[in-house]
Parts: sequence; structure tokens; C-alpha cells
Amino acid sequence: MSNTTYPPQVVIVGGGVIGSAIAYFLATHPKFGGHITVVERDPTYTQASSALSASSIRQQFSQPVNIAVSQFGIDFLRAIKQHLAVDGDVPDIGLTERGYLYLATEDGAATLRENHATQRAQGVDVALLNPAELQQRFPWLQVDDLALGSLGLSGEGWFDGYGLLMAFKQKARSLGVQYVKAEATGFVHSAGRVSAVALQGGAQLPCDWAVNAAGAWARPLLAGTGFDLPVHGRRRCVYAFASPAKTPGCPLVIDPAGLWFRPEGGIWICGLPPAPGEDANDVSLDVDYKLFDEAWLTLAHRVPGFEAVRLQRAWAGYYEYNTHDHNALLGPHPQLPNLLLANGFSGHGLQQSPAVGRGLAEWIAEGRYSSLDLSPLAAARLVEGRSLLEKNVI
Repeated sequence: MSNTTYPPQVVIVGGGVIGSAIAYFLATHPKFGGHITVVERDPTYTQASSALSASSIRQQFSQPVNIAVSQFGIDFLRAIKQHLAVDGDVPDIGLTERGYLYLATEDGAATLRENHATQRAQGVDVALLNPAELQQRFPWLQVDDLALGSLGLSGEGWFDGYGLLMAFKQKARSLGVQYVKAEATGFVHSAGRVSAVALQGGAQLPCDWAVNAAGAWARPLLAGTGFDLPVHGRRRCVYAFASPAKTPGCPLVIDPAGLWFRPEGGIWICGLPPAPGEDANDVSLDVDYKLFDEAWLTLAHRVPGFEAVRLQRAWAGYYEYNTHDHNALLGPHPQLPNLLLANGFSGHGLQQSPAVGRGLAEWIAEGRYSSLDLSPLAAARLVEGRSLLEKNVI
């Protein structure tokens, strides 16, 4: 905990879903009585990952800590009306629990079984299906080249990510959290502690605690601290398309080729990561329409009805990609204990925001994680030579 005069001043850089979740949980923590300021450079969230992602939640991870984080997340989302209502204004994020369906050829079947064992040990409601079972449940699916599928039976699905962000923000503001439109440029520090957040133009916001929740823009903020955060913005495109195909009961499907797709109202959305050699850091958010041509080939193979599709619209957003091990980097900066990091979620920030918000709020108010131990995700693993590799990254 801070050794400065109480009540503490907390400055959170980044007003997206992670920063706003931390602000909300801290403002409601019974042991915190300080002041919270959130610095957000673009309150319209034009490029915010929170507003541009496919907004999904799953429990099918390979690391137990990620599973536990999502288990708290789904419980929070199910009860969001109780948590985040403001003066009778009840948020509705359209939570749809249709599950994730991971598909594997023979080459990937062993990994799917290994992950399944981990998931079942953590209480995940998930089933392994052979090709015949997949065909029976999803007759519109091409299964001839598949060996196995892993289907989440409950606790997985999708929701309105921008709606979740706005619900966290509005609730936090109703609790006294101040949002400031400004661009942070770094952290002022001496003698092993941060004393202020520096803003563009030369102003500073004094603080007892600082939090870097700046998403894809987090790395430059730490340049002056001597810590090179391995987090970059990786562009991910989402394509919305129409088709005469019918896919009743369609979950979010992850094809062995890396493509994902799911229904969205009367249409579908899909995405496909670029080839590894073409997945550059911090590129512009212009949509790569050529990538949809590649995606369509996989779509038409996996769902024969998708041979006829019409692209409706497309957009691009950033994954704040942790190139070290694809997992969140949380908790104290290795050299500055009152600077907390909440970075590198690698596409999982929305679904992990409730548990991360609660955890970092506990760290500030109590000096520890008291509800769910997030220490496996500690940012210190970067300097300790440790990795926490997540195998199930889309």
C-alpha cells in the first residue's frame, strides 16, 4: 500500500474498459476513500479496442488463472444490471451465451484434449465432440477433415463491448470518479516511486498510485521508466457478411485455419489473423479487404452455405498484443511499486475486465489480491525470465 498521506490520489491512464473497470471497483471498495482520476485522450473512443472488438467471453483457456478470470467475468456480466445500474438507468449488454466451438484436425486433437482436461479440472462446462457428434448437433458444418471439436455448453458467448465500457464509465462517474480529457506522455518518478502522471503540454497530475491501462498505447508511456513493455498494437479486422445460409444454434466457431465466425443478428461476423510474417506492430487501422478473400475460402469450406456471401461492412481495431507470452501483464512495475500495469491482454481485455478491475482495486486498497490470485499474471515475470504461455489465443 502507499506510504503517503491518506486519502490517496489515484491516476489511471486509459479510460477504456480496463481503466474504467479499475475505477469502478476501486470506487466501491470499502477500504478505499481517496480520489480517482481517469485520463483518456479520446472520449469518443474512435480507436479504442473496447469499442472495436468482437466482444466475446470464453472459459476455454489453457491456463487456470485465465479460466478463473473468465468465470468471475461471466458471473459479473450476468448480473450487470445489479452492479452497474445508475439512478434507474439499467445497462443492457445483450449477453448471448451460445458457447465457443474449437475445431481441430488430427494435428490439433491432442492439444484440444489436453486443454479439455485442464478446463474440466477447473469446473468448465465443456464437451469434446467427435465428427459424428458435431454433424448431428450442427448439420450445416463440414466435418470431413475434422478429428475433434470442443464446445462450451454454458458460460461462453458474446455481448456489446462498447455497452460494457459505457456502463463501467457511467457507474464510475456516478461514484465520484473524475474523467479528464488529456493525453498522458509518461510517469514522473524518483527514488523508486511515481509522483505524477505527465500530460501533453507540460502539466502534471500528482498521484500516490498510477495505473497504466492505455491499451495499445501503453508501451511508450513506460519509456522513461527504463522498462520496455513487450506490448504492441496488432491490427485485427472484423468483417460483417450476409448469406442465404442457415446456421441454427451457431456458436462462435474457431476453425483450425485460425478463422473465427459467429452470428450477429441476421448476419454473421468473422475474422482471420494475418500470416505471422505479415502481422506487423502498430500499423494503421485501415481495413485489409484482401484478408476477407482468404477468410471467405475457409468460410465456404467449413460451411458450404457460405459459398454465397456478401460483405456488408468491415472495421479494424487493435489487439494490445503481448509478444512475450500472449497473457495479461498485471500488477506493480518491476522498479516502481506504486505504478500498476494492466496491459497486454492479447484480445481478452473485455472479458477479463471485471476480474482485473477488482484485482487491481484490491491491490491499491489492501496491498494484495484478496478475492482471486492474479499473481501468475504479474508483470515481474518479464524481468524474472518466466513465461505464462496461453495456448488458446485466437
